[in-house]
Amino acid sequence: MKTYNLEHWQQQATDLAIEGRAFINGEYLNANKQKTFECISPIDGRHLANIAMCQQEDADKAVIAAREVFESGTWSKAAPAKRKKVLLRLADLIEQHGEELALLETLDMGKPISDSLNVDIAGTLRSIRWSAEAIDKIYDEVAPTPEGQLGLITREAVGVVAAIVPWNFPLVMASWKLGPALASGNSVILKPSEKSPLTAIKLAALAKEAGLPNGVLNVLPGFGHEVGKALALHNDVDTIVFTGSTAIAKQLLVYAGQSNMKRVWMEAGGKSPNIVFADAPNLDEAAQAAAGAICFNQGEVCTAGSRLLVEASIKDEFIKKVTEAMKSWQPGNPLDPNTNVGAIVDQTQFERVLGYINKGQDEGANVCVGGDKATPVANGLYIQPTMFSEVKNSMAIAADEIFGPVLSVITFNSTEEAIAIANDTPYGLAAGIWTTDLSKAHKMAKAVKAGSVWVNQWDGGDMTAPFGGFKQSGNGRDKSLHAFDKYTELKATWIKL
Repeated sequence: MKTYNLEHWQQQATDLAIEGRAFINGEYLNANKQKTFECISPIDGRHLANIAMCQQEDADKAVIAAREVFESGTWSKAAPAKRKKVLLRLADLIEQHGEELALLETLDMGKPISDSLNVDIAGTLRSIRWSAEAIDKIYDEVAPTPEGQLGLITREAVGVVAAIVPWNFPLVMASWKLGPALASGNSVILKPSEKSPLTAIKLAALAKEAGLPNGVLNVLPGFGHEVGKALALHNDVDTIVFTGSTAIAKQLLVYAGQSNMKRVWMEAGGKSPNIVFADAPNLDEAAQAAAGAICFNQGEVCTAGSRLLVEASIKDEFIKKVTEAMKSWQPGNPLDPNTNVGAIVDQTQFERVLGYINKGQDEGANVCVGGDKATPVANGLYIQPTMFSEVKNSMAIAADEIFGPVLSVITFNSTEEAIAIANDTPYGLAAGIWTTDLSKAHKMAKAVKAGSVWVNQWDGGDMTAPFGGFKQSGNGRDKSLHAFDKYTELKATWIKL
């Protein structure tokens, strides 16, 4: 896709028509009580749109529509090849509208337009197309039965799925869930974050244009404690899939237990260790990766390498290299294609990140890079990428998921100490290991409790590899064929011949 220039994107933003209504049973609607909330761009504080504030009545209406179309079988019982064709058409439409979707993403949550185009839109296309192509290649099973018996093991769509997605990668996270859920034949109610609902709302119209029957995909913008809670407690929702904070994930588990014991699949928080040994193959490359692991997407990434564990013998040398690498990550206007660090999503998150930077200094950590807000655009919400040294793993900046560009450097003296520090967290989402010692790499990868481990790189993998966490980083997996397990029930049928 073309990236154009700042003036082009500024003009496109001026001309953009933004839809803010909910999408229920194939049409855009105002919220039942006509309530709305403001969508404000963190780039410069501009008002983007008034967004439907959905609540219980809207959730009920969407669930009824989703259930009726599911039971009718027009989508749930359609041949896998037919569902594949519709989803591939949806991907084509997303690609055709890629620039508009990227602009909505950037205006809404503040990420650089180049990332919106080349990461978010590109990743969404890969996700939808991969799931679509997979669905008619997943086979059922025949059990090894005795003579005179036939045992069948089949997958069936689970029914009505409520997908609650985060604000940091709104469209990509939605696609990781929509792809396998829709391909499997389910009806889906998508609840985007109130901080970044615009691309989900737009996606609904594209899905209808692609041929998705009315009611199969509904989009309910609004607040988690209202419409999100309503979906989680709804007795006719069969499955909740969620990406977001660990605190909200725990609450959704409670709601599932209080209602119909619906399936609950969570991808929650992270405080991922990036572990650099003295024998790393290339310290300059490791330093560049360490900078990118915390600065990309303004650090608003669940797998951000927010804890940098460095072997003590190379501490000073490596901090200098990371300091130099972070110079290339500077906040700028997100509509400028040359910008690689954008705005923080909203005022609440902006103040939260600054609060942790102040807390780190109060706890005795040393600011060696950044440490303050920035002002590349008037009235915007920008923070300098920040690195702390002299950090202890017990400090708040090392223990809590900040979700901002704040890096904590912690030293270790042995492999055993590195493992202990890496695992001294309630989270277990991802980890990086830098070493030329193959045995050490294998032992570390096995010892670190994380769902994804990357060796001599950060953020490896593609759609073929499952993504999710250990411990309080959640359960279940997005991406790969394993994702389909969340959206299907296994049925055993035993036949006497």
